[in-house]
Amino acid sequence: MSSDIAISVRNVGKTFRLYKRPQDRLLQRFSRKPLFKEFHALADIDFEVKRGETVGIIGRNGSGKSTLLQLICGTLTPTAGEVKVNGRIAALLELGAGFNPEFTGRENVYLNATILGLTKEEIDARLQDIFDFADIGEFVDQPVKTYSSGMYVRLAFAVIAHVDADILVIDEALAVGDALFTQKCMRFLRAFREKGTILFVSHDSHAVTNLCQRAIWLNQGRIQEQGVAKEVAEAYLASLFASTNRKDEKPATESEMAKPEDWVDQRLPYINASPLRNDIEVFRFDPKASAFGHGHAAITNVRLENDEGRPLAWVVGGEIVNLRVKVKVRELLDRPIVGFYVKDRLGQNLFGDNTYLSYADDPVSAPAGTELTVRFRFPMPLLPAGDYSIAVAVANGTQLEHVHHHWIHDALIFRSQCSAVASGLVGIPMLEISLEASEQTEDGGTE
Repeated sequence: MSSDIAISVRNVGKTFRLYKRPQDRLLQRFSRKPLFKEFHALADIDFEVKRGETVGIIGRNGSGKSTLLQLICGTLTPTAGEVKVNGRIAALLELGAGFNPEFTGRENVYLNATILGLTKEEIDARLQDIFDFADIGEFVDQPVKTYSSGMYVRLAFAVIAHVDADILVIDEALAVGDALFTQKCMRFLRAFREKGTILFVSHDSHAVTNLCQRAIWLNQGRIQEQGVAKEVAEAYLASLFASTNRKDEKPATESEMAKPEDWVDQRLPYINASPLRNDIEVFRFDPKASAFGHGHAAITNVRLENDEGRPLAWVVGGEIVNLRVKVKVRELLDRPIVGFYVKDRLGQNLFGDNTYLSYADDPVSAPAGTELTVRFRFPMPLLPAGDYSIAVAVANGTQLEHVHHHWIHDALIFRSQCSAVASGLVGIPMLEISLEASEQTEDGGTE
């Protein structure tokens, strides 16, 4: 296998024998008649992953994703074909894999890291970093059978993040983590892409598109499509939608398509009066959140306010809000830029803005000792239920060339409790949605 190939899968198939009764496994040794049915989990799987690539694997439940990963990790052997791996591989497969439930978290770190190839001395040197990454406190000395699913993932991911692996394999594990830890993991994976190879399995096509360069779509144990992540994810989603639509549906012809007209009604008041109102709980600014920068300025406060300047503990999606950021300037900033991103639980940037274009022709100079107060006023989008965060940063320079002085990854956390959003990452308030039926006259008009 070429040295620039990390994973080679050649014509791989995996067949399982399914027995009706446990005792049939023993009786099969003495019977010429098969007492089992064969289930072909994978067939004719053929692909390569180059060093440094990040490849996503998508597909419905039962399509063979987890089986393929176990073949690559060596916990299963193929029935046909060949799997080759070039480099140290670390995997986060099904929840709790590789952990002894009777051992403490500390003991399982030593066990798991040893299996992954570290010596005791290497584990000792990295032990505190592993615990800091997992951030499970005193539970590290409790049996892991007492852990929640989120704590399992925290400890398991912390181990694979510190074993100097060449290849990481992640199988849906991040789905059970909380928002802050999931974003920490996504930041680690993005950094790991610079030096290593990643196989990432997820039902979330947006996460695959955001993280991966290529994607492989498995369908009923075979490769349906592989290529650019965005194109494969779009084809997969189109297939999902097509499977739920009627086969006799016909697209509208050009003559039947409605002409654009002005919209008048607002439906937001009706949504806000219903159980689907987009209630968003806002938590306080965390000055100790993970951050970086050169330090010539420091973000001292971030909050959401109403137009009267009162801080908001709750926000309703679709309503006007103000994001206010305060910055203490330590050394002269002759062209300060302050901006923000709103991110979902996977760390995907949903929307954001900064001050550069508004002050490009007349920059505000900020000498040392001054305080910058920045306000962004916008209608809060309608957000699907889940956890979100706002990253805030202050820099100096231009849009294309600037130096970051303080960037806080998760300065403000908020949680969308309920939502009317049917699909997509965010929703916008609809001015009108109407449905009318009218009779068509013989000359093609309506009445």
